[in-house]
Amino acid sequence: MIFIETPLKGAFVVRLEKKEDSRGFNARAWCTDEFAARGLMTRVVQTNIIHNPRRGTLRGMHYQIPPFAECKLFRCARGRMYDAIVDLRPDSPTYRRWWSCELSASTYELLYVPAGFGQGFQTLEDDTEILYQVSEMYSPAHGRGFRYDDPAFGIRWPIDVSVISEQDRTWPPYVIAEPVGDEVGRATR
Repeated sequence: MIFIETPLKGAFVVRLEKKEDSRGFNARAWCTDEFAARGLMTRVVQTNIIHNPRRGTLRGMHYQIPPFAECKLFRCARGRMYDAIVDLRPDSPTYRRWWSCELSASTYELLYVPAGFGQGFQTLEDDTEILYQVSEMYSPAHGRGFRYDDPAFGIRWPIDVSVISEQDRTWPPYVIAEPVGDEVGRATR
């Protein structure tokens, strides 16, 4: 596995190293030792699959607050997606900056998203399927979000949004704030 740090501190693109022969290839997509050696998550409590029938579907921007803040590892298993992440950690040198990448089934790359980041994606092809692992259980009480077009960040999406949930469409603007207990800059209804 090759770990390529993104411009956002602690976020990585993970490129799989394929061992190829006449049968095809084999590649390691998860290794506790390799993640631990870089100080990254080694605990995986859930693996989820998301299927999106339509191109232009947007999901996000989502995150969880402590004690259920979660690291995530995303891979596009079918189709193509545009993944955007935002560093929401006030003590980080890349606080409030966003970055994006395209993941596709054919590139065999993953995106590692640290705890304390907002994350969302848009499908670039019909029938896009995403597989992702998380380090903490989903907790609705700790789930937060902000609008995909929030001017606080200015994320640029590659195509028009064709499908979005009511919740993701109506998240309030992100509130830039100092930490309040374990919660930082929260979107509240």
